[in-house]
Amino acid sequence: MFPDRCGFSDTTEILSSRLPDTASMARASRCIREGGLVIFPTSCLYGIGVDALNPEAIQRVFQAKGRPEIKPLLILVPDMASALNQVEDLSSEALRLMEIFWPGGLTLVLRAKGHLLPSLTAGTGKIGIRIPQHPVAAALVRAVGGPITGTSANLSGQPGAARVADVDPSVRRTADLILDAGPLQGGAGSTVLDMTLSPPRILREGAVSAEKILNALGRKRQSR
Repeated sequence: MFPDRCGFSDTTEILSSRLPDTASMARASRCIREGGLVIFPTSCLYGIGVDALNPEAIQRVFQAKGRPEIKPLLILVPDMASALNQVEDLSSEALRLMEIFWPGGLTLVLRAKGHLLPSLTAGTGKIGIRIPQHPVAAALVRAVGGPITGTSANLSGQPGAARVADVDPSVRRTADLILDAGPLQGGAGSTVLDMTLSPPRILREGAVSAEKILNALGRKRQSR
């Protein structure tokens, strides 16, 4: 816990945040900027948000989830300009998908710029990135003013949680603050598409279907 830095007690505080309000977003963003860990809603599942440029905060995420450090973390950004500051070698196809599906449930894996920490990318030189659609997540990342992690609030290898009550107690205890937006839609989370490969490869199909992605790219599904 970071009671002195985040201004919270040793007990994790829960704020009701079905819709973003200025006070809650200011409090949560301050916590993240000062190294804290916030559980917050995305469209499908609750996520863990920390400052994506803070190595100590990133380490807290791995510890909270029991996540192997060989697995990278994805990031959320407030807008296209911020996204372009985190990645390089953007293809016209990647830009087209950003324009069509962002904000939304498509995470694009792209070449990371050099300032992104190896602990975030797991040394791959790649980063998963998206602009979130949920109003609370979108307001939070705008209030932070920079990239935050967007990994699901669960123990590694376990299902994600669509309600705060379903977040594993050990994960909840690691948080300095929880933004509770009530039940979310659930599901597999965002679709993850690796744009560093040719052709692009879906690593996880979720909120955005493969068919929609192929249609956006003007491609046809390959027969097996």
